[in-house]
Amino acid sequence: MTAPVPVVDAHLVVHHPGFTVETRFQVASGHVLALLGPNGAGKSTVLRALAGLLPAQGHLRVDGVDLLSVPAERRPVGFVFQDFLLFPHLTVVENVAFGPRCQGMPARQARRLALDLLTDMGVAEYARARPRTLSGGQQQRVALARALATRPRLLLLDEPMAALDADTRMSVRAMLRCRLTAFSGATVLVTHDPLDAMVLADRVLVLEDGVSVQEGTPGDVARRPRTDYVARLVGVNLYRGRAAGTRVQLAGPHGSAVALTVASPHDGEVFAAFPPHAVALYRERPHGSPRNTWLLTVDGVERFGPHVRVRLSGAVEVNADITAAALADLSLRPGDRVWAAVKATEVECYPV
Repeated sequence: MTAPVPVVDAHLVVHHPGFTVETRFQVASGHVLALLGPNGAGKSTVLRALAGLLPAQGHLRVDGVDLLSVPAERRPVGFVFQDFLLFPHLTVVENVAFGPRCQGMPARQARRLALDLLTDMGVAEYARARPRTLSGGQQQRVALARALATRPRLLLLDEPMAALDADTRMSVRAMLRCRLTAFSGATVLVTHDPLDAMVLADRVLVLEDGVSVQEGTPGDVARRPRTDYVARLVGVNLYRGRAAGTRVQLAGPHGSAVALTVASPHDGEVFAAFPPHAVALYRERPHGSPRNTWLLTVDGVERFGPHVRVRLSGAVEVNADITAAALADLSLRPGDRVWAAVKATEVECYPV
């Protein structure tokens, strides 16, 4: 099976005083690439370079044509900004028709196209309204319709859910997934929310300090993080060590050597990862099936979704997710000593 031909093939180098962003990626037709990374990693810089709002070196080929020297207004790019940036003095339908009109489309045809897109987005009833009268979710749909109205080959989404409340975010995320699946161009999405990336993206590219540190499918990135940032983002415990068979030698936080047992044999430098829900806590040392056990100190206890997250330190640093009932049974408080156990079969081990 041949790989899909990329709509976008990019190698971007953007220089800021004291900071350079450099990344490479491809995005196929109908696919979504999510850019993840901490604040200041360079995500928005990449998006602005793609749009032509920042000068960049390298190349940006869209359908085989290099656009780096093409001005922003002539690029086949649609941009949905974090704050939507709808024109307040225009009606909703005029906002959506604005781009096609600028491309030379007759007014009546542009309006008909705008109404069709608004119908697709489920907001046609607000066609004559001003943007300020709409909710955040409704404005998001209008902004997406406006971006698609110019028939772009590359769609850019900058934190599309950031300005929405939690309830609205869920419905808009579902709408976006549907619309992006039907979009024949390529989409690049910037987000801080791993759930957005997992739901909306076909591939994830992680940026840290201006460089790409990991790329893969959402499932691969979640299961096999390669940096501490990614591990925290997707909520797993991540360690780096040297494997010999089913034993992985880790460097402890204070230079101490810690061995981790894994299910399958490996050799050389590896990452070892397991989710917090795979960690069981005991007041007495557990016995039974092969497992990794450490006597650790409770550093903190906090609510984490439907569970309670217990932060532990000692020979290793571990996050454990347990139920509120388990917390009550264990009577855990910061400073307590407790045994943490992880079965070897729960540990994902993969080469560095």
